[in-house]
Amino acid sequence: MLDRRTLLAASAAMMAAPALAAKGKAAAASPDFPKGFLWGVATAPHQIEGNNIASDLWFLENQQPTVFAEPSRDACNSFDLWETDLDLVKALGLNAYRFGIEWARIEPEKGLFSQAMLDHYRRIVDGCHARGLQPVATFSHFTAPRWFSAQGGWTSAEAPDLFARFCDKAARALAPGLHSAITFNEPNILLLLKPMLPPKVWDLQRLTLETAAKRLGVPRFVSANVAGVEDLPDIQRGMLAAHPLARAAIKAARGDLPVGLSLAMMDDQAVGRNSLRDAMRRDMYGAWLDVARSDDFLGVQNYERALWTDKGRLPAPKGSVVNWGGTEVWAPSLAGAVRYAHEATGVPILVSEHGVGTDDDAIRAKFIPAALAELKQAMDDGVPVLGYCHWSLLDNFEWIFGYKVRFGLHSVDPATFARKAKPSAEVYAAIARRNAL
Repeated sequence: MLDRRTLLAASAAMMAAPALAAKGKAAAASPDFPKGFLWGVATAPHQIEGNNIASDLWFLENQQPTVFAEPSRDACNSFDLWETDLDLVKALGLNAYRFGIEWARIEPEKGLFSQAMLDHYRRIVDGCHARGLQPVATFSHFTAPRWFSAQGGWTSAEAPDLFARFCDKAARALAPGLHSAITFNEPNILLLLKPMLPPKVWDLQRLTLETAAKRLGVPRFVSANVAGVEDLPDIQRGMLAAHPLARAAIKAARGDLPVGLSLAMMDDQAVGRNSLRDAMRRDMYGAWLDVARSDDFLGVQNYERALWTDKGRLPAPKGSVVNWGGTEVWAPSLAGAVRYAHEATGVPILVSEHGVGTDDDAIRAKFIPAALAELKQAMDDGVPVLGYCHWSLLDNFEWIFGYKVRFGLHSVDPATFARKAKPSAEVYAAIARRNAL
């Protein structure tokens, strides 16, 4: 027998159903993104510029033993060809360019700041504006000056203040022309990799750092994306302390400049009873999501989903399309990560990286529109998304994997540095030009 409360609830639900259905239908029917939505590509200075000889990773790449498959060398020669790169971005019909400023170039020795290098990056900012592109600058994309890592890197008590000092110098030169600023790129990346990398990789990373320390005669050499497992707590403490200081330094140069950080985030899904998903989320993102609540936005960098049981992460489902490393290529993962990031922080989201590492560009060409359709649905459901930056403009130096992994919308000839657009570039460009799916 139905009581009065049940009848009232059922009546209200029936009355609301047509309106909800109409709302859902309207949202799903509109392919248009909001006016002013950022359509961009993302790059990182060490990965494209080449010859970043004062950096910590250059030092690690060019020694034996090393965890790096090969050194970065000239990379894409983008230090010289940055105008060519900006022309490519413009030719795609995009309106934003996310790039990084290289701390090791700006402060190659402790306390020695290069005006010439600050002027170089300011020319990139001006070059963006000349082409109708909004510049989004990353102040730390993993690399640091060699001297910084030789004094313990982010494990040093001095690290937060040193990074804030660099951000102050850089922001006073660049902030007036920026659309937004990202302090750290994926400061949680090693937390994600902790359960994924085999022990032998962690051992080789430790040996790489021990070798570097011996070469320099210092007790500890630590970098942001090459470390031993035992270094992770100290690295996280240092970077967590540095972010608010860096944000304050950038805001001091220009108070209205939006500042945030970017996190590596999977679309974590629970499978079965007692799934580890929530515990893994706390370990991989928790402290950073807490910090991000005070920011103007959060950058989300998503490449895959993770299916968590009570025992660990499941392999890619049988028959899946996979990337270069055998991980599932699953288009809805971007929207899943974005939804969780906003739910956890309450701040607007910028998709600061998203892509797929593969030699089969047909996978990328299908992946981009499928992922953007899911992202648009999340936006229609109320998630505030500021823009989307595809990783990456160019096939570039992919850290310890060298040049084997290709994420670019353009290939790059290693001898001539000639850029060549892949078919996926036009797929993405067509969506951006019409600002609609």
